[in-house]
Amino acid sequence: MLNVILTQLRPKLRDVEGNIETAEKTLAHGTDLAVFPELFLGGYTTRDVYELALDLEGPEVRRMARLALESDTALIFGLHQRVSDGVANSAVCLDRRGNLAGAYRKTHLFGAERSAFVAGNELLIVDLDGIETGVMICFDVEFPEVARALATAGADLLVTISANMDPFGRDHEVFATARALENGLAHVYVNQIGKGETFTFAGGTTAISADGERLAAGGASEQALAVSIDLSARDEKRPEELRPDYLRESRGPLPVRKPG
Repeated sequence: MLNVILTQLRPKLRDVEGNIETAEKTLAHGTDLAVFPELFLGGYTTRDVYELALDLEGPEVRRMARLALESDTALIFGLHQRVSDGVANSAVCLDRRGNLAGAYRKTHLFGAERSAFVAGNELLIVDLDGIETGVMICFDVEFPEVARALATAGADLLVTISANMDPFGRDHEVFATARALENGLAHVYVNQIGKGETFTFAGGTTAISADGERLAAGGASEQALAVSIDLSARDEKRPEELRPDYLRESRGPLPVRKPG
C-alpha cells in the first residue's frame, strides 16, 4: 500500500521561501510520497523566468531534501530549473532519504511556456524507494503516447503535476482517468487551485486506480488529500479473463490506407 499526500495548493507567486514553508506544514511524518503542483516553488509564471531559476544543487532544493529526510517522505514538486541553455519547467523527485532521484523537464510546453522555457527531450522514470514512477507535467498528460511510453518502459505508477486552468478542468479529468485505464497503472494527478498571475487554476486533484476508479478527489479549495493506493489491486467486478491488457494487446501503430 502506497500512502500519498496530494497537495492541491495555490503557491505564492515569486515567494520560494514561503512555498517551502507551506510544504513543511503540509507534510506528515511517514507518508510514502507527497506530490506538489507544477512550478510549485516559484509559483506559475512565464514572465522573467530567469529571476526564478533554481539549481538542483542549490539551497532551495537542499531545504526540500531536508524536509524529505526529516519527514521520511519522498517528494515530487515543480520549479523553474536553471539549465545550460535557459530555464526548464521541471519536476524534481526526491526519495525518502532526501536524495535526488531525478529531475524531469517538461517535454510538451503549452502557450506562453514555449517562449519562456526550454523543452525537455526525454521522458523519465525515477525509483522512489522501490516504486518505478513515471513523471509528467500538465500538458504532457494530454498526449497518450507519453504515458504509454512510461508504461511500456516499466513504470509502476504515473504521477502528473499540473497548473491546468479554467476552462480546461474537464479535459484533465478525462485525461487523468484515461491515462490510468489505458495503461493499467494507478495515476496521481495534482493541480493548482485558485487565481494566479494570469489564470485561474481548475483544481481537480485526484488519484485514479489502475482500473480507472477515482480513489480521491480535491474540492474547490486548497487542501492536502491523503490517500492509500494499492498498486496491485484491481476491481473485482471486472473478470480477470475479460480485462483488456492494452500494453500487450495493442497492435499499433498500424498503416493507414486511403482508397483513391
